[in-house]
Amino acid sequence: MPPHASVSAVCVVHQLIPDYGGPDGVTAIDKRATAEPVKVGEFGLRGDVQVDRKHHGGHDKAVYLYSQSDADFWQAELGRELHPGWFGENLRVEGLDVNAARVGERWRIGEGSDAVELELTMPRTPCQTFARWVGGEDARGWVKRFADARRLGAYARVVRKGVVRAGDPITVVSVPDVAPTIAGAFRHE
Repeated sequence: MPPHASVSAVCVVHQLIPDYGGPDGVTAIDKRATAEPVKVGEFGLRGDVQVDRKHHGGHDKAVYLYSQSDADFWQAELGRELHPGWFGENLRVEGLDVNAARVGERWRIGEGSDAVELELTMPRTPCQTFARWVGGEDARGWVKRFADARRLGAYARVVRKGVVRAGDPITVVSVPDVAPTIAGAFRHE
């Protein structure tokens, strides 16, 4: 494990915004970083929302993780700042390659009795709501572009409830012997 893996931001829904092309008419993709500690339960972070529960949320998609290195890549590609939460992520992480992590890998976040344990379950599948969120010229072909870059981020289930904070260390607790990477699972490799 890298020596300084940590949570750089904890993000929850800022506001529901119109999503005129989506089936629900609104989306909860607008997530923002919070400076406060956030409780994590079996369905994710307190104060977070998933509007489209058919495709987001639930036990296997309770928390969405995205790496700062991938966010930096997209900032350079798009030529604009992409604040923590911009990808709809709950946790922006540093020092770990989320896409190279294995399905079933377990991460402990924090220390002590309120540490959270997550199990990575699957990659994010980009959708048209995400493309509309990106907006402008960048939205055209976004789903394919995001998928082709293989910088997807990972969903996780909550194995141990607790509290997360920006700055919390991340420890890789276990890695399955045989399992696809998050990026590999997206391409069925």
